[in-house]
Parts: sequence; C-alpha cells; structure tokens
Amino acid sequence: EDAYPDIMTLAKPLAAGLPIGSVLMTDEVAEAISLGDHGSTFAGGPLVCTSGLHVMSRLQESGFLDEVVAKGEYLMDKLKDKFGANPIVKEVRGKGLIVGIEIEGSAGAIVEKARDKGLIVITAGEGNVVRLVPPLVVDRREIDKCVEILEESFAEL
Repeated sequence: EDAYPDIMTLAKPLAAGLPIGSVLMTDEVAEAISLGDHGSTFAGGPLVCTSGLHVMSRLQESGFLDEVVAKGEYLMDKLKDKFGANPIVKEVRGKGLIVGIEIEGSAGAIVEKARDKGLIVITAGEGNVVRLVPPLVVDRREIDKCVEILEESFAEL
C-alpha cells in the first residue's frame, strides 16, 4: 500500500473493448521525457479515443464506482453462500468484480459446462480456479444468473 509507481501502463478496458493503450506517470517522469520519447501501437485514433473519453466519463459519474464496489460485494456474498460449503471448493476470493473460485482438481470441466450454458468464465491459477471478471456495468440480475449457471455447472460434476 505504500508503493507508488513512477509509470503505469493501461489498456484493454479503457475504450469498451476497442484497442487502446495509455500511460500514466508522475510529474517527475513527465518532465524528464520529450514528445516522441514514448508511443503506443493503439494510440490516437479518433474513434477509439472517443470511446475512451466516454468510458472515463462514466467512471467519473457520481456513485458509479461505489455501485461497482457494491456489486462486487454482492457477487462475493452470493458465491460464498452457494459454494462456501461445497466440498470441492477450497476458497472463494477476489477483489471487486475480479473473483476466483479455487477448487480441488481441474476447473476445466466447470468452465466448459458454464460456457455451454452461456456463461463465459476461464480457468486461472494452476488450472484449478474458475475466474470471473464481469464488466463494471453488470447488473444484479446478471450476477444472479451467473451464480445460477455456476451452481448448475458444479452440480453436473
């Protein structure tokens, strides 16, 4: 918590799925570089930058990030309630809307069953974690459906 980067790169979600990249830096670093010292493959296109500006404006809307935190807590609570006592689940963990369900053994079968039911999740860790990363604009109804599909997928093992 006491570490602060001098430079940080950002990409994927900044333009709602369109290709964009950016760099954040301290004033000290900014003063030490000149125009052209850095660049990006995905920088400067008007369509992508317009999308990026829209995303940034949404993030700055009053209450938006508070709602994201609340949805992350809602998701974690639902998952812990449904899977906390499941004998193959070792841990439900995460921060915000980035969540993992660590299980005994491979998570591949659960990921496949969930995908067949319309839910896109992936494996993480050593292949034993079901990883969920819903968009920040996910609603509680969609979270409920996600948990329902996961519950069905686990039951089919």
